[in-house]
Amino acid sequence: MKTVLRHILVTLILVVVVFLVLQTTLQSSIVIGRSMEPSFENNQRLLVNKIAYKIHEPERGDVIIFHPRQGLHTDYIKRIIALPGDTVEIKMGAVYVNGAQFEEPYIKAPPNYTFQEYKVPEDKYFVLGDNRNNSNDSHNGWLVLRENIIGKVCLSTWPPSEWGLVPGYPLEEQLAQP
Repeated sequence: MKTVLRHILVTLILVVVVFLVLQTTLQSSIVIGRSMEPSFENNQRLLVNKIAYKIHEPERGDVIIFHPRQGLHTDYIKRIIALPGDTVEIKMGAVYVNGAQFEEPYIKAPPNYTFQEYKVPEDKYFVLGDNRNNSNDSHNGWLVLRENIIGKVCLSTWPPSEWGLVPGYPLEEQLAQP
C-alpha cells in the first residue's frame, strides 16, 4: 500500500513540476484579425517561446507576441522590423532599415504609405504586420517596449494544415545587397 501511495505522490509531483515549467516557458496564443496575412490567418493558434528573449535579444524578422499600449487588452502579434538604435523609413513600397532596403518575401503587398526616417529609441522596437496595408502597427506612431514583449512565436498548432515551425527571416536574408 505504501508503494502505491508513493508512486501516486511522485506522479502528482512530476505533473505539477511539468505544468509549472510549461507555464513559465510556453504560452498558447490566438491570432485575432488579418494584420499578419499571409503568414498567419485569423483564429490561427500559435505556441510562443517565453524564454527566448531571456537567452538572447529580439532580432529583426522575429514574429513576437506582446502587450500593446495601455488601455488595450488583447495581445498583439507583429514582426520586428527595426531594433533599438536603428533607423527605419518606408517609401515607394519598400522598408529601409539603416539605409538598406528590406527584402520581404512574407508580406501580402508592399506598403502603400510613407513613413519618414526615424531612429528607434533604446529599449523599443519598430514592428509591422505582414499585411502592411491593413495593420495597426509602428507606422501609426507607436513602438513596442522591450518589457512588453511576451515571447517569440515558434510553432503553429492550429489549424492542422498550418501546423509546423514558424520560419525565421534573419537579417542577412532580409537586407538587400547594395
